[in-house]
Amino acid sequence: MRAAAVEAAPAWTIRAGSEVVDLDADGTVLGRAAWNPADVAGAVSSRPDTRWVWADTAAVYPEFLAAGTRVDRAWDLRLSRRILRLSPLVDAAARLAAPDVWDRAAEPMPVSDALFALTDGPVLGVDDLVAELSRQRALTDGAADAARLRLLLHAESAGALIAAEMHAAGLPWDRAAHERILVEVLGARAASGAPPEKMQQLAAVVRAALGDPAASLDSPPKLLRSLHRVGVMVASTSRWELAEQQHPVVEPLLEYKKMARLLSANGWGWLDEWVRDGRFRPVYIPAGVVTGRWASNGGGALQIPRQLRPAMRADPGWVIVDADVAQLEPRVLAGMSRDARMATAARGLDLYEGIVATGAVATREEAKYAVLGAMYGATSGDSGRLVPRLRRAFPAAMALVDDAARIGEEAGAVSTWLGRGSPPPEDAWLALQSLSTEEGTDAAVSERARRSARDRGRFTRNYIVQGTAAEWALCWLAEIRHRLSQLPAVVDAPTADRSGPAFARRAHLVFFLHDEVIVHAPAAQAEQVAAIVVEAATAAGRRMFGTFPIDFPLDVAVSPAGGAVTADG
Repeated sequence: MRAAAVEAAPAWTIRAGSEVVDLDADGTVLGRAAWNPADVAGAVSSRPDTRWVWADTAAVYPEFLAAGTRVDRAWDLRLSRRILRLSPLVDAAARLAAPDVWDRAAEPMPVSDALFALTDGPVLGVDDLVAELSRQRALTDGAADAARLRLLLHAESAGALIAAEMHAAGLPWDRAAHERILVEVLGARAASGAPPEKMQQLAAVVRAALGDPAASLDSPPKLLRSLHRVGVMVASTSRWELAEQQHPVVEPLLEYKKMARLLSANGWGWLDEWVRDGRFRPVYIPAGVVTGRWASNGGGALQIPRQLRPAMRADPGWVIVDADVAQLEPRVLAGMSRDARMATAARGLDLYEGIVATGAVATREEAKYAVLGAMYGATSGDSGRLVPRLRRAFPAAMALVDDAARIGEEAGAVSTWLGRGSPPPEDAWLALQSLSTEEGTDAAVSERARRSARDRGRFTRNYIVQGTAAEWALCWLAEIRHRLSQLPAVVDAPTADRSGPAFARRAHLVFFLHDEVIVHAPAAQAEQVAAIVVEAATAAGRRMFGTFPIDFPLDVAVSPAGGAVTADG
């Protein structure tokens, strides 16, 4: 399908329902055409320099991918709207006061015969999208730092494209290898939903130690009562609390709980539901967390156990390139605060060892506790004891998070580096703080108000760091995606047909987890792809922090062609 002739090449192309509209750089309508699903490739190829605009990437883009067509750039109106609603870079008087039809986002849900099924929601016509794009561009152009905010909106929209592409391509997954691991760890799969063989055997050992052959091991309240009867006086059945106890039941019980977690989270049922045709296809939710971090809607994509990594197996003639960045959040903190001493400590592979070298703390473990305590607001234990040392060693970095905590405690909002604003405190929180200031307020109420204020301060303290780390990761992903698109398609090597028509012959992203990415690539391009991933991290740092010298070193592993990722890769 080719759009009606226009006098100038479109800068924006809006796709909604059965219509497509082209706009020039100023937002003036150049032409309208009916959308022809049979010629998606033609629609894209005839607009090589446009930025595609739609209400929901998750709802629209899968149609393009199913046709074997990618788009280079997009603007996701709903994701952008969420950012603009709270961003302190936007004029407060111009922000939307209350949620409306645009905020009822369609939630992507996995179904058996399609990429996504969408919940019932309002139907937005192409003219609604034209008007909304105009409003969003005006807000962005008039922002206090338009370049920074525009980078966030572009990165967020690129992330939405990548999320849909990774779902469509899927993470190469070897079911047989996964089942071998399950049998090795859990024992053979039992019939009729019974636990696997090794779990049954271990359960018998636990019950013998409890002196109760009928003890329920999978019901925390019942298990707690059984533990109390044998003198294990714990308040919960968490593995951390159990590990502190001295009793013959502890070791086998902890092992049983570990097995039970693997079975429930990634056992045969998980395989049956989520792995089809050699691919694991989770549903990623960009900005599913308030800080901008991603979430997943089913499949547990953000919690794949390390012991199952060998089941990630590249197709024959292809490799898996796996990369993760070391200590992302503290590096981001150094970049945000322009703390030159912390940036120097971060130079190299291990920021924590760099902190030890400054003399602020004595060991790497202390450095880790101190940094985590600084970002999460620890006031007790080892972290609380060590944080003051960081204040002396890295005053700029610590001042940044301390100020964010103070603002949160005082009911204020904070922002990530690129301008994602934190949500305001809830009405109940505000009411409690107000009540605590009234004369004659009960001491217990005052204490509860102080505790809730500290909790909010810890939230805003971490918000700016976690949210900015998520922004860096989005820039990293977008840089990788763009650079991979410049590589030639393979023509004389095996194709990855199960990755779908858009990616069967091209290196492509297949997995993302906060600070880790995985690319499925033709074996002949393995070195190029590994270099791209590293170069993209450097480029993301420059985009975020300009010339400030903060490193983002990566640990990169390349699997053998057609082989599995190693357990520590």
